[in-house]
Amino acid sequence: MIEDPVQAAVETMLPEVVAAVDLGSNSFHMIVARIGNGHMQVTDRLKEMVRLGEGLGEDKRLDPQVAERALACLERFGQRLRGFPLGSVRAVGTNTLRQLAPDSDFLPRAEAALGHPIEVIAGREEARLIYLGVAHDLAAGTERRLVVDIGGGSTEIIIGLGFSPRLRESLYMGCVDMSRRHFADGRITARAMEKAELTGALEVRPVRELFRRTGWQTAVGSSGTIKSIAAVVAAEGWCEDGISATALLRLREVLVETGRISAITLKGLAEERKPVFAGGVAVLRSVFETLGIQHLQVSEYALREGLIYEMMGRSQHVDVRERTVETLGRHFQIDQDHAQRVRATALALLRRLAAPWSLQDPNHGLMLAWAARLHEIGVMVAHSQYQKHGAYLLRNADLAGFTRPEQMLLAVLVLGHRRKFPVQELAVLPQGTGETARRLCIILRLAVLLHRGRSSESKPDPTLTTEGDNLVLSFPDDWLADHPLTRLELEEEAERLASAGIRLGFG
Repeated sequence: MIEDPVQAAVETMLPEVVAAVDLGSNSFHMIVARIGNGHMQVTDRLKEMVRLGEGLGEDKRLDPQVAERALACLERFGQRLRGFPLGSVRAVGTNTLRQLAPDSDFLPRAEAALGHPIEVIAGREEARLIYLGVAHDLAAGTERRLVVDIGGGSTEIIIGLGFSPRLRESLYMGCVDMSRRHFADGRITARAMEKAELTGALEVRPVRELFRRTGWQTAVGSSGTIKSIAAVVAAEGWCEDGISATALLRLREVLVETGRISAITLKGLAEERKPVFAGGVAVLRSVFETLGIQHLQVSEYALREGLIYEMMGRSQHVDVRERTVETLGRHFQIDQDHAQRVRATALALLRRLAAPWSLQDPNHGLMLAWAARLHEIGVMVAHSQYQKHGAYLLRNADLAGFTRPEQMLLAVLVLGHRRKFPVQELAVLPQGTGETARRLCIILRLAVLLHRGRSSESKPDPTLTTEGDNLVLSFPDDWLADHPLTRLELEEEAERLASAGIRLGFG
């Protein structure tokens, strides 16, 4: 195994052709791109209106018919991606997949249909990736930009400078959600439109003053909803460039005058967009009114392009996750020297167990290294049961660059680095990751134990041998006899690991 897992990961070269898949609440999108010299050239685009959000019931499960529709789409995408090597495709799920019941079988079936892993990302992470995509579509500039993206189940608003987002919010409203709540009967009345806009305004209200106070010079919209609205106002002759507040108001009035979704005959509006169009207009109107937007440019880039640029960044020694870990370490005043000693020992143990425990993926080293650096993050909250505080922070914080499964894994490793082994928490990790997490957790526990004294003096480098789940740590002659506290800690740890099916021997 390479000494530094972060360096190993960023030095992994991307293939020349990559793909990004966006599993939204309204549409599924896929782009295929050729990359080279820091540039991206899109060679293929696929889009299907799946309306996944329509099938999400009160029990947080998908209607079987909607699920089958989505899986059929992913199988078609999978045919296009056949032959793409692991790591060349990044697929993410957004609002609807975030809400699915933990024991739903949809995600494993979706991954099987697509033929590649699917990551469920948090709302603010979705916002960051959207901004990254939009920023690459705009001319370079120094002005602050407001980016608005309306999806099927959520709306992201971001203020950024250059390629860096400064404020990110994900609001619980989208074109599918708003249409279901206020236009489900197919009627577009003045009262229904007003209630929809007020619903949207309430969602924006908690962040209104923060965004207005920060300010922006340019407002940009992305996503199918905004592009559809821009196409309509242009085709109707109400606004030649983007979307103005005046044109958006006129569109609202025309929809109310039309009265029914089935009767909409607006120029430039695709037939498949009609069922959720009124909801999308209501969402955009609420954002315009609440934030005081007068004009919105339209970008062709969005989440999927952001995914491609993120992949390119990681291959060019820029991993947002590494910056996130560094920031957390500073903010929570983690003892960096101690954390780095634990990290070094954990990686040394990993090198010895990588082959027998099937931990050779560079991501295994990355997650272990980051968990080692963050294992004391909860100390700033309280020293008593600090592993629980740390796990809570990592599970619930918005960690830029990390997917939800990655955050769950970090949280479990930090929770399980001391005291009781987290058997129950490991059992609820995403399917297929529990055994890897269990083994990484054992390695981190041993590394922390060997540095329990927090001394900067070099520690003995014990020999570690394994046969299945039997581990043996061999120390230099008489070392344990001279360090009775370490021997006692190892005895206690052997008892705790027995609950995880691990037999720890030492001598």
